[in-house]
Amino acid sequence: MTALADPPRQQFQVDANRTSSDSPRRAAVRRALSNYKTARDRTGATFTDWKSARAAAATIKHEAVNHLDQYLEEFEQKFTARGGKVFWASDSKQARDYILNLAEAKGVRSIVKSKAMTGEEIHLNQALLEKGYGVVESDLGEYIQQLKGEAPYHFVFPCMHLRRDEISDLFEKELGTAKTDSPEELTMIARRVLRRAYIEADMGISGGNFIVADTGMISITENEGNARLTVGLPKIHVALIGIEKVVPRLGDLALFLPMLATAGTGQHLTGYNSMYGGPRQPGEIDGPEEFHVVFLDNHRTRLLADPEQRDALHCIRCGACLNVCPIFKNIGGHTYGTTYQGPIGSVITPHFRGLEDWKHLSGASSLCGACTETCPVGIDIHHHLLHNRRNAAAQKPAAGEQLLWKAFTFLMKRPALYRLATKFAPLGSLLHPLIARTMVDPVRSWTDTREFPAAPLHSFRAQFKAHQRAQTLASNLGGTQ
Repeated sequence: MTALADPPRQQFQVDANRTSSDSPRRAAVRRALSNYKTARDRTGATFTDWKSARAAAATIKHEAVNHLDQYLEEFEQKFTARGGKVFWASDSKQARDYILNLAEAKGVRSIVKSKAMTGEEIHLNQALLEKGYGVVESDLGEYIQQLKGEAPYHFVFPCMHLRRDEISDLFEKELGTAKTDSPEELTMIARRVLRRAYIEADMGISGGNFIVADTGMISITENEGNARLTVGLPKIHVALIGIEKVVPRLGDLALFLPMLATAGTGQHLTGYNSMYGGPRQPGEIDGPEEFHVVFLDNHRTRLLADPEQRDALHCIRCGACLNVCPIFKNIGGHTYGTTYQGPIGSVITPHFRGLEDWKHLSGASSLCGACTETCPVGIDIHHHLLHNRRNAAAQKPAAGEQLLWKAFTFLMKRPALYRLATKFAPLGSLLHPLIARTMVDPVRSWTDTREFPAAPLHSFRAQFKAHQRAQTLASNLGGTQ
């Protein structure tokens, strides 16, 4: 697949600098997310006990993830009994190859696809297009991003960074339609194009929000109805789902569906919540003739093997942590350079794509804890960011940084030497601009984006002693009067 022009860390810094300086765009994103917060707070307050609901959801996901083999096999048994087919893909290549081979074997010409982050993860659209298959995204936001040639900006709101006039200009350029500022008219333009895509498609591809083990069904939640058409009209349906999406029982959805809606969009319940359990059965008038579920591992079992961070697999992809993250609000979704943005993406991407290349994401955090506080399934996100930082340092220690920390440790264990060093700190502040012009500045990566702090002329210890002397003198003078 297409590689970044620079290593991920360098590209991240370039994109972050550019995006954070785009004040109008940042303001638009912040405004959209402030509206979300209002809606979420209002809907969350309707839960009898939101805290207990989070705890219950975390318990269910803990059970599912810690017995993943059992529940996935149970799903497969129930699903295949109704004529469905299950393929276990250990990596992205296996998943792509299975879908490409299926499309070739069945003579597929055109494909319609509803929102599937797993598809973005394995670069499925690009692989299909390279083989000559027409692929149309049916989610409105995803369709707009497809026309722009960009990845989704956000889990739930793929084009939240775009203004109406930008979307209108895009439709005018790509679809030849007249300019309009009306959201309804823009939606109807896309609707006319997408309706034709549903009718012509030979294959429909979707993701899945939940895998229900005890019924052998997948659950898809949406607000536009496009996933229902993607599943129901083409002759072949393929659901590409991460193995962590499993829940043990159908009854668990009574908690997770309203929780996903509340945390994701601030709704009581999304517009469409559908269950799919296999291909069209005898006597049924609609549905696909073939139904394939592709279970995607792609290093999820590597994260599963880490007991300290395993709970990151509890994520239900609601996007709530992105919505409250001060870093995401300032640098935007595309800056992360990966499918899963924001705090949870910064936790799981190093596991999925390699810690050495993606460790910088875990450093792009204020560690304010807002992500952990808002997560509906109680993932300890901000501590996992610290865990990633620690693991990266242990995996490939930076020689210069190690030397600095050893010197710091040596100094802090010797009070007399520390006091002497504080007396020379102001001199260090004066000399730093001279040092910074050389190639041996030990804090260059820090001062590239910050001003070197000026050391006070007098240490706190010296100032406190002077204060004590002044107090003593004042007390003595007061006693002689």
